[in-house]
Amino acid sequence: MLLGLMLMMCALLLTATPSRPVEGGSVTLACNVLVPSRRLDGPLQFCFFRDSRVLWPGWSSSPELQLPKVWREDSGSYWCEEKTMAARVTRSPRVQIQVQRVPVCNVSLETQPPGGQVQKGERLALICMVARGTGDITFLWYKGALGLNLETKTQRSLAAKFEIPAVRDSDTDKYYCAADNGYGPSLSELVSVTVRIPVSRPVLTIRGPGAPAEVGDVVELRCEAQRGSPPILYRFYHKNVTLGRSSAHAGGGASFNLSLTAEHSGNYSCEADNGLGAQRSKAVPLNVTVPTEDRKELLASGILEGMLGVLGPVILALFCCGLRKRLGRRPSGNPRGSPPSPVPPASSYVNSPAPLQGQSVYENANVVRGDEVYSLVYHTQQEWPPAVPPPRTRVEDQVSQNPHGIFPPARLSFFCRRAPQTLKLMAT
Repeated sequence: MLLGLMLMMCALLLTATPSRPVEGGSVTLACNVLVPSRRLDGPLQFCFFRDSRVLWPGWSSSPELQLPKVWREDSGSYWCEEKTMAARVTRSPRVQIQVQRVPVCNVSLETQPPGGQVQKGERLALICMVARGTGDITFLWYKGALGLNLETKTQRSLAAKFEIPAVRDSDTDKYYCAADNGYGPSLSELVSVTVRIPVSRPVLTIRGPGAPAEVGDVVELRCEAQRGSPPILYRFYHKNVTLGRSSAHAGGGASFNLSLTAEHSGNYSCEADNGLGAQRSKAVPLNVTVPTEDRKELLASGILEGMLGVLGPVILALFCCGLRKRLGRRPSGNPRGSPPSPVPPASSYVNSPAPLQGQSVYENANVVRGDEVYSLVYHTQQEWPPAVPPPRTRVEDQVSQNPHGIFPPARLSFFCRRAPQTLKLMAT
């Protein structure tokens, strides 16, 4: 009788595949009939239990039950029961199933936007992830080296997200996260987050050796934005024309040196840009002063050029117009329109007692009036006495006899040329 009872008790056997399941995996439970004769009692019904609880779907004709995913809390004591058409129930021995949990490993922290660069006022997401780990995982986010806890979440997943809706300047720091599923926390590496601030409107200052600025001075153009994340690129302008550029990799301002000329008077400005939007400074005027000496030279030169350009032609034109009234008295030996004779080369002294012929000295003084051109010619007649004393030039004699520069009478010839004819006026 005892043997029969043992056979009845061992008529069913529960098996689990795999016998040591891992969290997140599946398990198949099978209720095996060990006494074939019991199958002759008609269709059998099977039911599976865990810790006195019926597993879904209850009684069914299938001797197997598929558990798609098991977790650590699914560990416990399992068995199955068999029921015949006559409502005779047979129970299998209990089987202890322990679901294995995989510790978390390879915890990492990522940022959105990538790289940890985020503009002030934008959203920042910190994503904590684990490469492996089962069951409920607790995620924790920390800020700074001291580990200020920002958020804690527990969920059955390999990743979790923490968000800052609108970052501020104070959110620039280092961050890390931790993950724990019961085997102790595993930490990620530190990740730097930089809140980038757009540049403010820069201020341009002009520094020179003295005031006012003069030609030749070297002035410093200093441009600086009070706010803005580095690096900042500065550009310098004179009347909206780019003079140069300079970068401030660690923040602050930048300078540009300029050697002044008279053309550098005008408005100056600068621009700051760190990739989040450029800002332009207000215009700063600069008046470059020309030194007094240079101004006198420029003024004298201008006056002289103006007088020569305006009064010179007028005076010569009036002089030649007066000569036209005397055309009727020109010598008969020089007919109207005859060109002047070539000028023979002059000698500085004479060794011959013979008289020296007259010399003509031409002065390049022409006046153009319409189609008429007037020329002035000086004709000097020289006579030499017998060469008794050492020979001297006529010019030296005249200078010695006329210390005030009064020379012997000379003839002046004026030519009034009307294309294509030439008129000559002689004056004694």
